Amino acid sequence: MEVILKAAEGSEGPANLGGGCSMPPLKSFMDDTTVICSKEVETRRIRMLTRLDVLMSWCRMEFKPKKSRSLSIRRGKVDEATTFTLAEQQIPTVSQEPVKSLGRWYDSSMKDTRRGAETLELASESLLAINKCGC
Repeated sequence: MEVILKAAEGSEGPANLGGGCSMPPLKSFMDDTTVICSKEVETRRIRMLTRLDVLMSWCRMEFKPKKSRSLSIRRGKVDEATTFTLAEQQIPTVSQEPVKSLGRWYDSSMKDTRRGAETLELASESLLAINKCGC
């Protein structure tokens, strides 16, 4: 997978995050891949997704847009108007279907206040289950 990502990455430069910070346009861990495009120019993200799709088809593999999620942030706010497509299918946004990646839930609120309460509740339930087992 790393070879495919490097081949797709070669067609685009790093994503400019502002303040002199930049990041590679493709990041991956195991079977999760993140595409980062900093420009508002639609052609750049279309070109990146198209290149990835072509490379995957050469390898006789495919992305599953229904299992993917998209998130577009403009001026610090979630942009619901921007849509992404892959293999001629629209990728659902995190507003439509929240996603869990590396143990963290992502949704359109972009806030972690609920996550603290969920973690506390999970810890309480787990400790109660341990107490009940009599170990």
